[in-house]
Amino acid sequence: MRKELWRSFSIGGLLLGALFYAASLTPTLLPRTYLTQGVVSGCAIAAGYGIGVFGQWIWTYMELPQPSGRILHVARLAAAAGCALVAVVSLWSAAPWQNSIRELMQLEAVDTAYPLRVTMIALAIFAIAVALARLFELTLRFVGMRVSRFLPRRVSNVVGVVAAVALFWSIIDGVLFRVVLRIADASYQQLDELIEPETPPPSDPLKTGSGASLLAWQELGRAGREFISSGPTREDIGAFSGQASFEPVRVYVGLRSEDTVEARARLALEELKRTGGFERPVLVVITPTGTGWVDPAALNSLEYLHHGNVASVALQYSYLGSWLYLLVGADYGADAARALFKEIYAYWTTLPRAGRPKLYLHGLSLGAKYSEMSTDLIEVLGDPFAGVLWSGPPHSSRLWRFLTDNRTPGSPAWLPRFRDGSFVRFMNQHGDAAAPVLNAAWGPIRIVYLQYASDPVTFFDHRSFYREPDWMLPPRGPDVSPQLRWYPVVTFLQLALDMFMALEAPIGHGHVYAPAHYIDAWIEVTDVRDWSEQKISRLKRHLSKPQSTAAIRIPATAEAKF
Repeated sequence: MRKELWRSFSIGGLLLGALFYAASLTPTLLPRTYLTQGVVSGCAIAAGYGIGVFGQWIWTYMELPQPSGRILHVARLAAAAGCALVAVVSLWSAAPWQNSIRELMQLEAVDTAYPLRVTMIALAIFAIAVALARLFELTLRFVGMRVSRFLPRRVSNVVGVVAAVALFWSIIDGVLFRVVLRIADASYQQLDELIEPETPPPSDPLKTGSGASLLAWQELGRAGREFISSGPTREDIGAFSGQASFEPVRVYVGLRSEDTVEARARLALEELKRTGGFERPVLVVITPTGTGWVDPAALNSLEYLHHGNVASVALQYSYLGSWLYLLVGADYGADAARALFKEIYAYWTTLPRAGRPKLYLHGLSLGAKYSEMSTDLIEVLGDPFAGVLWSGPPHSSRLWRFLTDNRTPGSPAWLPRFRDGSFVRFMNQHGDAAAPVLNAAWGPIRIVYLQYASDPVTFFDHRSFYREPDWMLPPRGPDVSPQLRWYPVVTFLQLALDMFMALEAPIGHGHVYAPAHYIDAWIEVTDVRDWSEQKISRLKRHLSKPQSTAAIRIPATAEAKF
């Protein structure tokens, strides 16, 4: 029995699986735990083994000579020894590889990569994959044997493959996916409806959700109530700046406030009018993440910089996590972003130019993608808004991809320059990619992308399956390991895992954007000039403190994944 099991494994599959396993231990964008490393290594072994088996099948199908007898036995032993040697050497190097990332992110170094735990988890994942593959093979053979009574052998084999694929896909899509979706939908909805006892409705009549508001507190959703109740007050801002400050205006419309997105957008406009939002010098239209969450680090920074004299408005389009929303949400986010911008912009253009606020757009992650889609820039050229700050845009963001693909030759993909920098600039932890080099003046609209080279949400690309991404080319980003290498298939699996772990990165790396970097970006976008370098540095330290309102973050399970 043991001999039959041993002989059932493919030599080429084992060798390629071992090489993929070794490659999976190399660093990518984010540090890994032994659990996440075991999962990605198991998937890598399964992928390598599957490719090896397919290659061996092609070899057999083409009727090329194959080893047999003692030669085959020796080949199997050599393959096993080679696999063991590759695994040991790579596991020995795993901890230094991970520390090459941790050092850049100022994390404590690890002494071990837990090789036994990683290997056991990887083998378990591989065993599950092999069991499913063999079940698939039994299914197609069963169908093929039945059909071969009526059709030629090769035609029956094709029918068996098609039937097995259809059966497995119907189980995954029609049963497992729908069950998971229903459970996730119910969980996110319950979380969205949860009203925490520490966040009662505001007593200030100018606050959204108060007794005088057009919007009911319980209909704002969890993210909306967090948005309204958190953030600095006039007293907080004044105590820091030592000068007269204002109470920031924040308007939020929850998903349950009205039945249609158009009605919710009109409600947002009316509430913004009621609270005096158009009387502030700075007005920001925010597209939130999938759960409706707005990053406090982004908005708090802006409110401090402008002494609280800021109005902001956001419209919830979903309560699902962004990763799940992308699977089922169609274009609801884009529709909501367009509806809100249309209402705000149409009213804003009717106001006297000398007295109306400067209008800005903002979005993080999935919100950045849909904020991009909220308007066609050509449509606003006659009366342009002031600027945009988009942070951590997903790789599927169309404008971001166009600008990155058409960047100035010689500029890196992780911090590109686009032409002379008068239209759009990219920023990271260390500032602006365009201004220090070109010293260009801004045009009528200031578009800034804030992104980290270590953010897999921004730099995950399905084409990494078969080609090296441009952002891996030298020079590397400041928080990307110099030991990172591209491997076909494996790098794709590593980056896919990194994307779902992006919120586990330390602040200022991955997909967790720091208040200090938002401050630099907002200064660029909103043209802040009344702050000295010393005072800006003090604000960065203030907002970076754990007890600061800017540092308050909701749990990652409720926050967007990308």
